[in-house]
Amino acid sequence: MRKNLGEKSTRDAYGEALLRLGESDSRIVALDADLSSSTRTSKFAEKFPDRFFNLGVAEQNLYAVAAGMSTCGKIPFASTFAVFATERALNQIKQCIAYPALNVNIAATHSGFTSSGDGASHQGLTDMAFMRCLPNMTVIAPADATQTEKAIRAAAAHDGPVYVRLGKIDVPILFDPDSDFRIGRAVLVREGSDITVLVTGILLSQTITAAEIAEKKGIDVELIHVHTVKPIDREMLVRSATKTRCVLTVEDHSIVGGLGSAAAEVYAQYHPVPLTMVGVADVFGESGEIEQLYEKHGLTAVQIADKIRIAVQRK
Repeated sequence: MRKNLGEKSTRDAYGEALLRLGESDSRIVALDADLSSSTRTSKFAEKFPDRFFNLGVAEQNLYAVAAGMSTCGKIPFASTFAVFATERALNQIKQCIAYPALNVNIAATHSGFTSSGDGASHQGLTDMAFMRCLPNMTVIAPADATQTEKAIRAAAAHDGPVYVRLGKIDVPILFDPDSDFRIGRAVLVREGSDITVLVTGILLSQTITAAEIAEKKGIDVELIHVHTVKPIDREMLVRSATKTRCVLTVEDHSIVGGLGSAAAEVYAQYHPVPLTMVGVADVFGESGEIEQLYEKHGLTAVQIADKIRIAVQRK
């Protein structure tokens, strides 16, 4: 892993990865809900018009059709904004995809606060919670463009439904092209002894900076990127917490049902430990610039570093 590899949004990386997959595997089909320019499936549509299907503003039908295609030997990637996929079409995803455990990939963009100015109606702050509670569903939140490429390829090869959480904004590319990515296996970003910090998705960059700030204050942070929130890497989480005896989670998502909740379930059952959750409190989003929203909800690097300091004091 290294820094300074440029910046790219995970939705852009998704569009490029999907196109490359389509070139190598004719079973790949793409479906969208009239948002292909935003979700970047438009790249696939231009190259493979016969394998692209715009279902219009009808998300329920989008995922029902994707389910049907999967039973005919296709590998569908069905995309829309995270909030629309998980709230407008939850019943169809549950009944048509998760219950029969079909090979449907839900690639949802504009997650968390990344749709910023569009406000609460477009901000997917509870999408992982909805998807994580569905049996058979795998939930992935890549950190950068490199992980997104690997996540899309892993999803295509995976047997069963997958939810891939993608963002709108450009974020630093942190992982090397040859970095390891396996569904269900977290990534140890840096070793430490004072506190375990778990982060998922595109907040990895801010959390790395937060760990560096904490280090200057004498706090040795063990940082783990949990790209697969379900199934979560219980072994790594427990091993790290056994060493540090203190855990903090970071996510651009509600702390109700997201990474923090997933980690709490692990530690409550297998290794009780003081746990601090950094994320969106039990509130709706609002319109604003992404930097303003992150600052208001305590998700900047400086704020995360301060919460790390406070969390260590709980030991």
